[in-house]
Amino acid sequence: MAEPGPSQPPIAMVEADPAVAAPGALGSGVRVTERQSFRQIFEDHAAAVGRILRAMGVAEADVMDAAQEVFLVVNRRYAEFEGRASVSTWIRQICIRVALSSRRSRRRRREDVLAEPPEESVAPDQQTSMEGAEERRLLGWLLDSLDNGQREVIVLHDIEHLPMREVADIVGVPLQTAYSRRKSALASMRERLGRRKESR
Repeated sequence: MAEPGPSQPPIAMVEADPAVAAPGALGSGVRVTERQSFRQIFEDHAAAVGRILRAMGVAEADVMDAAQEVFLVVNRRYAEFEGRASVSTWIRQICIRVALSSRRSRRRRREDVLAEPPEESVAPDQQTSMEGAEERRLLGWLLDSLDNGQREVIVLHDIEHLPMREVADIVGVPLQTAYSRRKSALASMRERLGRRKESR
């Protein structure tokens, strides 16, 4: 079956902050591999790691530590990497696991848990920049309504624009299961967004 192209989610995509971390910030224990330097791996994948961690619900205060953990795992295990999947797929698998671990280990502060995204009054000259931030908050609120399996598929396919077959490989499920999770996730997000609009 031909794979459909990624459809747009209900709102704008999550965007990464300019830099997750500087290579030097990862500590003196970081080794350089012979096949590909750690610096090159970091430069190639840092932005995607930051996006995925945020979209998977890692609190902003924890993103730096979680990104560091991803790349420490990459560096520690790269010698064992057998190339059965691409480096990109492998790093995203690590990223998903680290994101889930970070969310489990951190109890969200009460002020971080919102029934709805906050409404803010802004000056006209701030409106454009604030609209992007509001859309990211709204997307995060919608993603928070999904279970982990659904969220993984939406993040990887609809935000990262990975082919569904690669998404299925990353999350470790059959292709049809990945499609099913995406369908259920989009239906849930549309329903929640619809309820929010009706309540206004």
